[in-house]
Amino acid sequence: MSKTLAYIIGFVILVIILMGVRIVRPTHRGLIERFGKYVRFAKPGLHIIIPFIEKMYRVNVTEQMVDAQPQEIITNDNLNARVDAQIYFKIRSDEGSIKNSQYNVSNYQLQIVNLARTTLRNIIGTLTLKSANSERGKINTELLRILSEETKLWGLDIVRTEIKEIDPPNDVQDTMNKVVKAENEKIAAIDFATARETVADGEKRAEIKRAEGVKQGQILRAEGEAAAIKLVNEAADKYFVGNAQLLERLRTLEKTLGQNTKIVLPNDKDLVNVIGDMSGVLPLKRKEVVN
Repeated sequence: MSKTLAYIIGFVILVIILMGVRIVRPTHRGLIERFGKYVRFAKPGLHIIIPFIEKMYRVNVTEQMVDAQPQEIITNDNLNARVDAQIYFKIRSDEGSIKNSQYNVSNYQLQIVNLARTTLRNIIGTLTLKSANSERGKINTELLRILSEETKLWGLDIVRTEIKEIDPPNDVQDTMNKVVKAENEKIAAIDFATARETVADGEKRAEIKRAEGVKQGQILRAEGEAAAIKLVNEAADKYFVGNAQLLERLRTLEKTLGQNTKIVLPNDKDLVNVIGDMSGVLPLKRKEVVN
């Protein structure tokens, strides 16, 4: 009977020991309390606690995220904006920070959410809807600064904050979409006009080039004709010096013959003399017939 009792007592002790086995993962740290009083810090590894007397609280020390949850915020220009944000934080892994996260604040995740929502209302309430959308980086920076300052006694670090959305009411959103569409159409029209102007400038330059080519051709032709006239004048000066009167007589005769005008010449001598004079040949004198 005593042996059986010993087995029973040994089994109970083994069960109690197994009930007191606790394992802390590398992603966590532990706080061990005895009758509600903190007694020691548990690092990653195997730990034994006294069942029913001691209790371990595990704390996650990896980066975590909480959603600030969407809320309606009145902007400085009296518009309702639907705002949502995410906050990323991490509890420091040292013993003091773990204790602060458990003993200095009740439910730090919920407290971070409430503090973020209040801070967002204060920040965005001083901005217009347009500036709030265009200055999200500044809002994130200010939100991070305020949260870090307010939670410095909680044993955690605010890693970063992200504004998920700043959405105006539906009617305001429709108006903004129309404005953006009008701006895009204006830019497209300006680009089209610029392209047409570029094409027109190209056509204008091409026409100028063509006109300059025609002008240059006319100049060259005129210069050629002038050169030809110059050569003719030089030839006339060389070969017809002193024969201007004869040349005029020949032209008159040519014109008269061309018009079939009847003229009376005293004799054939004058005509022959004109032609002969032009060609430099003297007319033959008639031999007198000696009777």
